Amino acid sequence: MRLHIIASAVAFGIGAAALAVSAEGDDRAREETFRQLELFGDVLSRVEADYVTEPDKAELIESAIEGMLRSLDPHSSYLPPEAFQEMQVSTSGEYGGIGIEITIRNDMVTVISPIADTPGERAGVESGDVILAVEGESMLGADSSDVVERVRGPVGEPVTITFGREGMDPFDVTIVRDIIEVRSALWRMEGEDMDVPYLRITTFNEHTTENAVTGLRDLAEASGGEIPGLILDLRSNPGGLLEQSVTVSSLFLSGGEVVSTRGRDPRDTMRYNAEPGDMLNGAPIVVLINGGSASASEIVTGALQDRQRATIVGMTSFGKGSMQTVVPLRGGRDGALRLTTARYYTPAGRTIQATGIEPDIAIAARRIDLDGPQRFTEADLRNSLENETGVEREELDETIIEQPPEDWDMSQDYQLHRAIEILRSQMESQQARL
Repeated sequence: MRLHIIASAVAFGIGAAALAVSAEGDDRAREETFRQLELFGDVLSRVEADYVTEPDKAELIESAIEGMLRSLDPHSSYLPPEAFQEMQVSTSGEYGGIGIEITIRNDMVTVISPIADTPGERAGVESGDVILAVEGESMLGADSSDVVERVRGPVGEPVTITFGREGMDPFDVTIVRDIIEVRSALWRMEGEDMDVPYLRITTFNEHTTENAVTGLRDLAEASGGEIPGLILDLRSNPGGLLEQSVTVSSLFLSGGEVVSTRGRDPRDTMRYNAEPGDMLNGAPIVVLINGGSASASEIVTGALQDRQRATIVGMTSFGKGSMQTVVPLRGGRDGALRLTTARYYTPAGRTIQATGIEPDIAIAARRIDLDGPQRFTEADLRNSLENETGVEREELDETIIEQPPEDWDMSQDYQLHRAIEILRSQMESQQARL
């Protein structure tokens, strides 16, 4: 039955495409489509008849669908029913697992970043680590849904993952699964005198804006009723829901555009505006970003930078400037398509696809080692979309990047240390003008 449903969905989709081509009067293209369909059928029949063992027909078709979508770009994929359910659980903000965000890079399952305050982060998993095996089973050639299925499991049980890291031999890490309650917003007072409000947003799920509002209210109370300035930390934030990036941006803007999205048809351009009412009443903001800041976090950063609402500090962001639409198949019973349907643009009309957002003040977290492993970016992903303006990612000039002093205690967060100094200076300047 499952095979029949999947095959019917494939046949319907291809048939619809063929009808569209026919409607355009392109008979040659229609004939080519049917020829390729016939080729697919011939190959499937040959595999069914002659392969050394009897294959799982549903898996064959699922793999064909997945291969087709992965040939488009790194973020389009087919989600089988189980993976679709897992995705819905993840965006709701709680699930069982170890707490890492992954993608496919050079046909390898690669860590984008560990999620803050999760077993994965505490175990020392780093951005760029490659998952080679789970419980001794090779993950070479696997897709991300395969890895998710094997890594997630009963809370309290350990899972051993073999990682590859540039410049090191493969190594095993045993991590105890936990309930991943993704705290999308964390806040506290920072600085020697505990007088600098700090808000970290770790992901953009269904609860991010409400959590951020709670945090800002707590920070206002701790500051004596009004927030004098804010450090907004978006480092290693892999993104999430578009609408949450818009509503979070609205907390710091009083109306005006946050982001626009454009699909294949220019008539499908959508503009998303902030609601009136800046919760900080114009108080200065310093936004911290790094190479793990992607997607929705780049939308917020780009909006605050273009609207001259914040000073951006850190290192150039990841560069994911595309939007994916999740299309359930038969109400989700056959899973879903995650399809790249648009690019997004900052209020100034910039696309950051494959280029990232450059900080206003470039500050490295540690001293730069040009011979050491480099953080990967969107541009490094296989089949990644090109920047349609032709602009390529430019690495920041080492000579203009501020680095920690040679005697800096690396257990201390240098970027945050400097962000506090920058924000404090801006707060003092604003108070002097008042």
